[in-house]
Amino acid sequence: MRALLQPHRVVMLVLALALVVWCVLNLRWDWLPKYLPMIGQGIWRTIWILVVTTVLGMALAVPLGLAQAVGPWFLAAPARVFCTVIRGTPLLLQLWLLYFGLGSLFPQFPWIKDSSLWPYLRQAWPYAVLALTLSFAGYEGEVMRGAFKGVQRGQLEAARAMGMPRLTILRRIWLPQALHRALPTLGGEVVLQLKATPLVATITVVDIYSVASRVRQDTFIVYEPLLLLAVVYMAITGLLVLAFRWLEHRVPARVA
Repeated sequence: MRALLQPHRVVMLVLALALVVWCVLNLRWDWLPKYLPMIGQGIWRTIWILVVTTVLGMALAVPLGLAQAVGPWFLAAPARVFCTVIRGTPLLLQLWLLYFGLGSLFPQFPWIKDSSLWPYLRQAWPYAVLALTLSFAGYEGEVMRGAFKGVQRGQLEAARAMGMPRLTILRRIWLPQALHRALPTLGGEVVLQLKATPLVATITVVDIYSVASRVRQDTFIVYEPLLLLAVVYMAITGLLVLAFRWLEHRVPARVA
């Protein structure tokens, strides 16, 4: 409680409340009730894209990091190339290559157009999910590589000497400690992933950023939708920071 009542935090809180009151009283918000359902849908879609891409990206990042840390060359080399390409090219370029490039090739194959996947492949959101997932996996693959290498080898050798199977060692010793080491970095990367989600609006996916742009185009009101957008992203970011701080205390550094 004392940490929350420190003078500089009290001053920042008072200034923030004063700014909010001034914005509510002096800016135009008469457009808000009309667009409120669309705003709610945009927030939900932003959160949905963030959760799905981070979960799938993390599921890819673990084997990518493991392959680079201890894998044979025929697994380590492709994993290293993948991470290098993803980190070396802009996410917007990756998104456009998948949507305008790969997406334009599918209609040329009749067996794809006649399949049950075509109703999904003709939409924009699968390409947005794929691009953000691969991007997250590329960055977190490097994070997990360093986390796996940071675990003390003596513990792994002792587990092998006790006859513990490799999968059990990975599940009970290696992976939990690697995740514990990587959690602070992962928290920052998830926040960056949130800030990358507005790029999906460039391929017609309607997220909260797209809704704010729609409001500006329809009403010619500029500042209010942008301020609302900033508040939404800051609120989601705050929840993410609190969630990862909670996880840092819940995920054990050592697992017996």
